[in-house]
Amino acid sequence: MGIFKIVILLSLFFNFACANDKEIKSIFDKVQVNGTLVISSLAGKKVHIYNKKRAMTRYIPASTFKIPNTLIALEERVIKDENEVIKWDGVVRSYEPWNKDQTLQSAISISCVWCYQRFAKKIGNDKYLAYLKELHYGNEKTGSDVTTFWLEGDLKISAFEQIDFLKRLYNNDLPFKQKYIDITKKILTVEKTKEYTIKAKTGWSGKIGWYVGYVKNKKGVWFFALNADISNKQLKYRKEIVLQALKAKKII
Repeated sequence: MGIFKIVILLSLFFNFACANDKEIKSIFDKVQVNGTLVISSLAGKKVHIYNKKRAMTRYIPASTFKIPNTLIALEERVIKDENEVIKWDGVVRSYEPWNKDQTLQSAISISCVWCYQRFAKKIGNDKYLAYLKELHYGNEKTGSDVTTFWLEGDLKISAFEQIDFLKRLYNNDLPFKQKYIDITKKILTVEKTKEYTIKAKTGWSGKIGWYVGYVKNKKGVWFFALNADISNKQLKYRKEIVLQALKAKKII
């Protein structure tokens, strides 16, 4: 997605948005985190934005790329569905939940890096480049290592672009079979109550933290994308800031 597309997206957002939402700013200030948060209704007629300059800036997506990566892996048939067992390779890693067999459901919920790196080796760089272009995903670049380009490679995406992608996912407007879109939406569910359902994914590059997704309540659907300068000790703030903002805006 080029700069022209970003400008178009911004023009749509800013027609209706408060570009530096004071209510959201106070949530960031309270925990002393530097970042941005965009919350948009499905049609984009209601948008809440904090730190619009940063919301325009592209950062490495880290594990939020597991959303399109899941779709790509399913479409390329490197994994059949959310229940197929992904056999652990026996390598003991620092995060204990990774040290066992996984499924797509568990892999995305615990952000299993080795699972998606195994997929990446089978998919290959050329196919990724083709998919990124077709999806208009961020700057559409990978890098020298097909197993890490979303963690420390050249791929970058902005908060506005994340929301655009999520809306296309929600609307089934992506170049994947419907059954694979349905599986991806299903495994993204992180909270479900009588009042609302949240589907989302975290990400962390070691410096930049993400929380992106959408909320469906009785009145409609809202999309959100947060990125922030986050240390290991501050990881909890990714979700906390978003949830507090959604409550402040009476979305949940």
